[in-house]
Amino acid sequence: MSTQSNALPAEMTVIAIDGKGGPEVLKARQVAMPSPGPEQLLVAVEAAGVNRPDVLQRKGFYPAPKGHSDVPGLEVAGSVAAVGSDVSRFKVGDPVMALVNGGGYATHCIGEAAATLPIPAGLSMQHAAGVPETFFTVWHNVFERGGLKAGDWFLVHGGSSGIGTTAIQLAKAFGAKVLTTAGSQEKCDACLALGADRAINYREENFLDVVKQETGKRGVDVILDMVGGDYIGQNIRALSDDGRLVNIGYQSGSEVTVDMMRVMLKRLTLTGSTLRIRPNSVKGAIAQALEDKVLPLLASGQIKVMIDSTYPLADAAKAHARMETSQHIGKIILTV
Repeated sequence: MSTQSNALPAEMTVIAIDGKGGPEVLKARQVAMPSPGPEQLLVAVEAAGVNRPDVLQRKGFYPAPKGHSDVPGLEVAGSVAAVGSDVSRFKVGDPVMALVNGGGYATHCIGEAAATLPIPAGLSMQHAAGVPETFFTVWHNVFERGGLKAGDWFLVHGGSSGIGTTAIQLAKAFGAKVLTTAGSQEKCDACLALGADRAINYREENFLDVVKQETGKRGVDVILDMVGGDYIGQNIRALSDDGRLVNIGYQSGSEVTVDMMRVMLKRLTLTGSTLRIRPNSVKGAIAQALEDKVLPLLASGQIKVMIDSTYPLADAAKAHARMETSQHIGKIILTV
């Protein structure tokens, strides 16, 4: 039995994927209003983040986990419209932001209470919608899997992306020295403004050469990479002894040849993850860490959510087209 707002309509609007293809396959649909399960809540969505996995799902490469909404959208912000019988922390009307397994491109979205966070004071709904997917991903991969600590050298590829702008700020906030790659001088300038110690325009410089130069040939301690392909071998060469390479995507391909002798001699750790299929217990632990260590930084303004552009929910196709230009700096947000 759930507790809900009295005014919930019978239907809601979603942006469905009508076949596989370009942004034009994103179509508005009316569907039945869902009810939250015992440990879930229903969010009346005010804003939703657009992420690279949404584009992959639209193209047919990243299906929703079994039993979850096949509507795209992995992060939302809004107010609680209904809560499940076992949810005690949140009540109807509370402003929240949630990491979801799908369904974010909608007027209402089911979220797991474990992966839901209160919105810090002073953070707008649009900015809050840009937090869950990127901050959960960066915290888990850079700090938990990568073990980044104060004084370490950190390299993040794609520094002007939603993930990149978040990783730069979090790494700096916790005392690391930050290098990043980006594809234009404008993007490099944006990364420097966020605190990067050196931004590398990969169209003009080889990042491996710059890493050697900046670290006195020592190498970096942690790399966060979503490129894959040829970058894998260069990343391995760019790491210091006992360095950690964390992959969260493979825009240039996932199948590569690796020199394992170099991995052995330098005692490297090669790891990576996807969050969408992980259990609520894992996401809940990440959420707790973020609430303890990161939400205060958002509330104080020490860390900001960088927004590139916003689009009405009905213009989700335009938001995807913007993402596929790769010209954006920061998050692309849908507003309801």
